[in-house]
Amino acid sequence: MIKDFILPDIGEGVVECELVDWMVKEGDVVVEDQPIADVMTDKALVQIPAPYAGVITKLYYAKGDIAKVHAPLYAVELEATGVNTADESSAPSTQETATEANEETSNEVARNVEQISQTTIHDVEEFLLPDIGEGIVECELVEWLVAEGDIVTEDQPIADVMTDKALVQIPAIKNGKIVKLHYRKGQLAKVHEPLFAIEVESTGTQVEAAQTVTHSAAVSEVVASEPVAQGKALASPAVRRLARSLDINIANVPGTGKNGRVYKEDVEAFANGSTANQTSASKTTTVSNSAAISANIQTTNADRVEPIKGVKAVMAKMMVESVSTIPHFTYCEEFDLTDLVALRAEMKQRYSTDEVKLTMMPFFMKAMSLAINEFPVLNSQVNPDCTELTYKTSHNIGMAVDSKVGLLVPNVKDVQSKTILEVAAEITRLTTAARSGRVSPADLKGGTISISNIGALGGTVATPIINKPEVAIVALGKLQTLPRFNANGEVEARKIMQVSWSGDHRVIDGGTIARFCNLWKQYLEQPQEMLLAMR
Repeated sequence: MIKDFILPDIGEGVVECELVDWMVKEGDVVVEDQPIADVMTDKALVQIPAPYAGVITKLYYAKGDIAKVHAPLYAVELEATGVNTADESSAPSTQETATEANEETSNEVARNVEQISQTTIHDVEEFLLPDIGEGIVECELVEWLVAEGDIVTEDQPIADVMTDKALVQIPAIKNGKIVKLHYRKGQLAKVHEPLFAIEVESTGTQVEAAQTVTHSAAVSEVVASEPVAQGKALASPAVRRLARSLDINIANVPGTGKNGRVYKEDVEAFANGSTANQTSASKTTTVSNSAAISANIQTTNADRVEPIKGVKAVMAKMMVESVSTIPHFTYCEEFDLTDLVALRAEMKQRYSTDEVKLTMMPFFMKAMSLAINEFPVLNSQVNPDCTELTYKTSHNIGMAVDSKVGLLVPNVKDVQSKTILEVAAEITRLTTAARSGRVSPADLKGGTISISNIGALGGTVATPIINKPEVAIVALGKLQTLPRFNANGEVEARKIMQVSWSGDHRVIDGGTIARFCNLWKQYLEQPQEMLLAMR
């Protein structure tokens, strides 16, 4: 049996990727989990493993081509199983049974068995959890979005899984029925191991053949009686057989399943004179009673114990390691951003779009990058035993985001080579992704210095914890309108912000961070100075 491997979703928003390298060639015999190809998205290099053993019969792309998500990547001839043999051996047995009835029924059964033996029965396939980030070997099963027995369609969300970096949604890569969920909520799922099993939907010919054989078997059992005519409905052969045995046209039975699927209980309820609505109402009443009991139990139990998992657990570990290995010191300063606020308001009207939200952050990042050019030690990293200091060429400036899954710090790569509008576009993209908890792992790696915007929540001064292995982090307080004296001794309303630095005292002293902060302040308080410093 030759099967196409469909390129799965390999990152939120990724619809295509470059075929970097094939690790196999046509004709190669491969085993399950063997690396097949390296593909490059705009965020990371991802390795595609083989979900099945077999022989590679077709590679659909050449090296350097752009491969499409949800389109065939390669074809593989699967290793033979005992399924077809079993089907063929069942034919004589079925014919023997049919011979006990009249000759006409026997011939009909034989013809239908021959027809079904020439088709492929439902394939149950294991969905292997793919690589969802460089270095990630397991993830927490946060929530199943389907249940066993559910009919799913291609691209339908199946599960939410949590890595130590982000929340990722796993979609179905083909139509079918979920037959097995291999993990419970809260368990750790392994990369390249089965996440769920899906019974791939058969073609219309296969369904008709299976239904015809079922009908013929019923005729063999009740040779003299004709079953009631059956209309179209979404139901299994067993449910259809039950409807026929009760002289019910299944097309008249209201289904309570997804897409109107008719279950055994629906047929029985219809036979007893109830309706799907009555059945549904009964279920709703039961659910309501269960909810009431659950609410009473929760009322009597005031304390609630909740495990620390996912991003929160990783953050806790990193923060403890940071404060226990890095000697922090804090430096605070006041910025007068009146002129920058006015400039930003003017530019916002002209340049803001759905893709670019021109906030204050792009100006803070660009000014910081310019200041780093004069004080590169702020963009350095120290090795664990503090014997080497690496000055990072790229200014990958991180920003702390309060997401629904916890604190995330994605970073804008290479701020030193981007315009303010390009930085703004990246900030917009990263903020949107981080707040939903679905930021790419690549966007969370490689940061060199960080900004925490506590002012967005109303704070003014903080003592931020350094995002190890970086050596500095700054917290921005809220922007306030406060009275200040001008050069003539007159009181004016000015836009004032407090900023709070934390530095690694092993490599940065107070004088260095003060001079760096003064230059950064100059660029922000006098935007024309920032313009002149740009290269």
